Amino acid sequence: MSALMPTYAPSDLAFEKGKGVYLYTDDGRRYLDFCAGIAVSALGHAHPHMVQALKDQADKVWHVSNLYRSPSQERLAERYVAASFADRVFFCNSGAEAIEAAIKIARKYQSDNGHTERYRVLGCENAFHGRTLATIAAAGQAKLLAGFEPAIDGFDQVAHGNLNEMRAAITAQTAAILVEPVQGEGGLRPAPEGYLQGLRDIADEFGVLLMFDEVQCGMGRSGKLFAHEWDGVKPDVVSTAKGIGGGFPLGACLTTEAAGVLGVGNHGTTYGGNPLAMAVGNAVFDVLMEDGFLDHVTAMGAALDQALQGLVAKHPSVFIETRGLGLMRGIKLVESIVNRDFKAELEAEGLLVAPAGDNIIRLLPPLIIEPCHVVEAITIFDTVAARHV
Repeated sequence: MSALMPTYAPSDLAFEKGKGVYLYTDDGRRYLDFCAGIAVSALGHAHPHMVQALKDQADKVWHVSNLYRSPSQERLAERYVAASFADRVFFCNSGAEAIEAAIKIARKYQSDNGHTERYRVLGCENAFHGRTLATIAAAGQAKLLAGFEPAIDGFDQVAHGNLNEMRAAITAQTAAILVEPVQGEGGLRPAPEGYLQGLRDIADEFGVLLMFDEVQCGMGRSGKLFAHEWDGVKPDVVSTAKGIGGGFPLGACLTTEAAGVLGVGNHGTTYGGNPLAMAVGNAVFDVLMEDGFLDHVTAMGAALDQALQGLVAKHPSVFIETRGLGLMRGIKLVESIVNRDFKAELEAEGLLVAPAGDNIIRLLPPLIIEPCHVVEAITIFDTVAARHV
């Protein structure tokens, strides 16, 4: 019996190494990685620029804490500010921490503006914001809260995509709106057209912050640095993680100047933004901002979606529809086929994917995939689907 706490139910695969879009077991078998560590390995495995950046920093200094200035933190923050809506950046270690920072910002912002009664955060059903007590309460899903009641107070949810419900749910205690521009764990649901702008209008009308959870859909996965950019909407706060470190634990909370209310003593982290993380984070940013890189993501996302739609047309007794944006795609299975079982069949054929809510198979390949990798993945899907016809 393993000494590990049994918080996961992993498949019986262990990988020895990775290169590009492939992972290899110790017996040499190759797997096409369309999971990317759940959207984390944005540049694939052993990317030479990332590897060199980490090696170079490892020879210098690993950790000093935030008791001292960090030029590499300052540099990466300045780069994200220049490339986005933001004026301020707080670096942490994970998506949950980035969301926790956003929740604290919402309360502090309202308190600083004389509204201590405003502390509630309004979100959407089927959301996922992390595994801490506050983030499971923010999502409000019964399966996440089971065994951890009572839920932390201060969170409300309405139907995703329904502006009327969102507006009606605003109260005198509402501090902020928190929404994923593309729901990931909840079933690969992009925001409907006009929804994000509608949220901006509601937030402005009621004096609440508009906060986006871009932990999964950010960092180039949509074909833009952040998914909300497709709608031309300017949020007050964005939390991100996963692809920002390309596999190294890193998260960030970005804010406008007005929402940048956290000061000395209000918040902090021991590891967050340490020299190793910043070396890798800057290396990832280098690649994301290369000329044509995000255009490539958009093109590959369109190609993958078209190929998945072809699967739906060819196997209507297996697949129902496709969903997603950029290289964050999902394909919905019929009720009689369980997504986790189908995932296992794909793994047996050499393709790694991830399950999601609503019986979705989630495809989150490295952003560096080429057309040949789309063909390879779809061929495996086709092989497995044919067994269920």
